[in-house]
Amino acid sequence: MDKQRVLLIHPLGYDAQVAGRDISRLANLMPPLGLAGIAAYVEQYGFHADIIDCFADPDSDRVIDDYVRRYQPGYVGATCTTAGFLDAARIFSRIKQTHPETCTIAGGPHASALRDTIVRDYEEVDYVVVGEGEGPLKSLMESGGRPEGIAGLAYRDGGQIAFNGFQDNRLDLDTLPLPAYHKLAGFPQRYQLPIFNYPKTPNTSCISSRGCPYQCSYCDRSVFRRSFRYNSADYLVQHLSHLRKQFGIRHINFYDDQFTFHRDRVVAFCERMIEHPMGMTFNCAVRAEHVDPELLALMKRAGCWMISLGIETGDPDLLAQHRQNPDLELMAETVRRIHRAGIRVKGLLMIGLPGETERSFRRTMDYVFSLPIDDLNMAKFTPFPGSPLYEKIHELGSFEENWEKMDCMNTVFVPHGMTAEQLERLFLEFYKHHYTRPRTLWNFASMVWKSPDSWRRFLLNVGSFVRFARKNRRIVERS
Repeated sequence: MDKQRVLLIHPLGYDAQVAGRDISRLANLMPPLGLAGIAAYVEQYGFHADIIDCFADPDSDRVIDDYVRRYQPGYVGATCTTAGFLDAARIFSRIKQTHPETCTIAGGPHASALRDTIVRDYEEVDYVVVGEGEGPLKSLMESGGRPEGIAGLAYRDGGQIAFNGFQDNRLDLDTLPLPAYHKLAGFPQRYQLPIFNYPKTPNTSCISSRGCPYQCSYCDRSVFRRSFRYNSADYLVQHLSHLRKQFGIRHINFYDDQFTFHRDRVVAFCERMIEHPMGMTFNCAVRAEHVDPELLALMKRAGCWMISLGIETGDPDLLAQHRQNPDLELMAETVRRIHRAGIRVKGLLMIGLPGETERSFRRTMDYVFSLPIDDLNMAKFTPFPGSPLYEKIHELGSFEENWEKMDCMNTVFVPHGMTAEQLERLFLEFYKHHYTRPRTLWNFASMVWKSPDSWRRFLLNVGSFVRFARKNRRIVERS
């Protein structure tokens, strides 16, 4: 058993045999950036880390079995979304059958939110990391697998649930090593941003902050709680320069909740990108309160290609129930400002929030289709553990707490006064209307020269996309 080695796993969350028909994988395959960051962090302390991404390699059981048999790592960790947790537990069980001394560690939002449940009910999980993973994993490996006194760890102690408390010393993000992208097999070619969401290849994602200063009802806060930290402009430039020089990356998606919250760092970052261009473009997500015409013009000059806005709903009364600063007029003006700046606009929406009605959904359609939005994504509201709504969700409608289906692509919650069939019908109606609008059709046509690789991917998988549009199922059926 190699106590200096850890294997980090990104579980698939469903039967690997259908991975080739998973519309989400065909449309978007994002690298597990959190695991790449943890791997780089523990390696700077003399440990060895490897990553197996089961989304990139769905035939993961064989790969994991071969790795464990060959290297006998002392530790195996998995990052766990709600939809992926049971698959992580299954993988841990397989490992324990042949290597019972291997320490298994569950982290990520689902583990952080439900630490006691996981420790109590899943014997194959030795430790649960609550919050950020770098510090607890490093300390556990340094201790030789003894968890006592390590903040952020939950585990079984004499048949009881033990939790060493939350981590108080939060990492300075500028002191962290760059993520170990080289540990991701096939990076960057194996990964791809959503279709029509980038101009060039190769491309990838980057995280430049942690947490969010806002507290919306539907967002999970179990990992970062109420903290918000960000990398400096200098660190961002170093990060992008590394990706450009080492991997030839030409486009970045900043996978932050609020990229422009700290205006000065964005200004400094953009000025450096303008003064010393790298031949890279970027996407980001913002809130309407934190962009203005001057900043947008600067971001455009620095290479900003697309900005995403979390609209959620176009019904002001419904939005006020779930979001801070629910100003739809400001949102609309921000969409128009981004459009005038020459940057593509993507609207992020949600159907089925508590309080949703057919009338509120119609108001959303009227609102969204009145704006110059170039791309849309509508999620099906999912009450994740760790979100404020989760604790009282059964009072607000019917909830099927099936973890494997909790991926924002299945209707697991139905608000009072509606039915699942009604929500599915409205979801399909929304997309049918969107994809038949002249504006949308022109946008797709313009992607021939704006994002030619997107069209290549679309044509290669056109049958799957059409079947998804008709059936509204993540795993598309073969014709």
